[in-house]
Amino acid sequence: MLELKEFLSHKNIEKTKLYQRLDCSKNEALILRELCKNYIAANASLNASALLSGIFGGEDYAYLDALGDLKRLIERGFVMQNVSFFKSMDAGKQNSSLALLQSELSLSGVFLDLLEHKERQDFGKARAYGDYLEYLRDEFARIELYQKLSLVRLGAYNGALKEQIKTHEKHIRARLALSKFYNVVGEIFKEYRLNSKEQILFLALLRAEYTRGDEEGFEQDFLLSLISENDLEKRQNKKLLEEGSPLIDLALVEYDEYLGSFGELSKSFFISDELLQRVVDSPKKQSAKIKLESLVKDQDIFELIEPSTDINDIIMPQSTKELLHNILKQQDKKVLERLSAWGIKSSKNIEAKIIFYGPAGTGKTMSALSMAKSMKKAVLSFDCSKILSKWVGESEQNVRKIFDTYKKISQSCKQAPILLLNEADQFLSTRIEGGSGSDKMHNQMQNIFLEQIERFSGVLIATTNFLESLDSAFSRRFDVKIEFKKPDFEDRLKIWGKFLPQNAKFEADFDAKTLARYELSGAQILMIVKNTALKAAVSEDGVWKMRDALESIEKELQSSFDKSRTLGFY
Repeated sequence: MLELKEFLSHKNIEKTKLYQRLDCSKNEALILRELCKNYIAANASLNASALLSGIFGGEDYAYLDALGDLKRLIERGFVMQNVSFFKSMDAGKQNSSLALLQSELSLSGVFLDLLEHKERQDFGKARAYGDYLEYLRDEFARIELYQKLSLVRLGAYNGALKEQIKTHEKHIRARLALSKFYNVVGEIFKEYRLNSKEQILFLALLRAEYTRGDEEGFEQDFLLSLISENDLEKRQNKKLLEEGSPLIDLALVEYDEYLGSFGELSKSFFISDELLQRVVDSPKKQSAKIKLESLVKDQDIFELIEPSTDINDIIMPQSTKELLHNILKQQDKKVLERLSAWGIKSSKNIEAKIIFYGPAGTGKTMSALSMAKSMKKAVLSFDCSKILSKWVGESEQNVRKIFDTYKKISQSCKQAPILLLNEADQFLSTRIEGGSGSDKMHNQMQNIFLEQIERFSGVLIATTNFLESLDSAFSRRFDVKIEFKKPDFEDRLKIWGKFLPQNAKFEADFDAKTLARYELSGAQILMIVKNTALKAAVSEDGVWKMRDALESIEKELQSSFDKSRTLGFY
């Protein structure tokens, strides 16, 4: 407080320590000093006209010369300009210097922090976050620092704020490293691959939802000021809030357009309702996951799978990937609006019955799990090959049990999982014309399965190796049928590149292009990589050798049941 006392009482304000620290003009310092005196005397705000005329005198309207100084203080964030409700109709004129005279002025939180030396904060030893909301409070405090920095782009306080932000961000990272709570915000950042600037924009809008309730969102210029040092950076960063950007195209952020006071087109941004609901509900998600695990544990039909990769992680033909992406686009806001307007679809949830068919090891199951990850859903998987061996004599009854149990579990969950029917060949094959008891049982089982497919609501994915024997009645019940072929040379090369470790030591003639000439599935390539890795790991030098890889390929091809294979060449 010694600096403040000196600042308030010294006859020559330019010689005070606070004046040097403020890095401002003498007129600016005089305005701040008068506001400080009134703040201490419990007068939080002053009329601008009365303030300036009281300091600089009213003779010949000399105080008007100080309007520029006052405007600079407002731009730096040291002084807040408050407009009353009755004057808000003319708010667009507040950019005018003369209009400042109609404002009520007060010291900003930024300036009060500076007075009390709040540039530095000692966080002490990092500890784990107790819960998700405690983490959010730290993130919102970080955004508040960026907001202050956007108001103070000049002077010594700018550097102090930058250091404070670095310290604060380091503290958040340290606490997160110790924490085990479900972090939905961090998951969103990772899921949508948001960079650091996009993360700041998202957090700023999220903070607005928590602190401002139903008020309007933030304007574009304000948001850009949080991530930009100057006007040039603002122009460069503008693309982050335009069509084509991840925030807009992936429907994380939405905006309203309106005409400003001077007839210009402005935008006000806010978090999309769907994503906001996801964030708000996140504290409940952990308990929901535990509940799903508990529900699955209480039955002996399904395996619960939490997907770890999304569609973008899978190597497959571009045409196949586009088909899968089109299914996922049912979640897109614009697509939903159009389908709803045409009377095709009213539910926001994805609904699809899909068959993946093709040789074993071509990625059918992995693609199903990746789709689930992209839909943010868990998977209830059932191995159809076990139904006859497991439930001899009860197959018909237990086909219904599969779907009844799935429905019961889904109704108990906030987010219905995907039903994955692996190796569904016998369910889908052409019905048998015969009089034996086993034939009748098989046909009856298929009829029940057909009935359940007809009534199914949600996402169902069935995988099969043999589409040729698919019963036409089933074919009509599935919305999408996608063929999975063995990868071609280019895709095999990508798969080898993905599975071979980057940090391993390879001999000079180890050539992935040569390995990719062998017509192998992705699953076979992974198996060969693992076998070759073991040979390298137990060797003295730990080097991956070409002959070991080729030997593993030959053994895999010789043991394969796929008689249609074509051997590669070396």
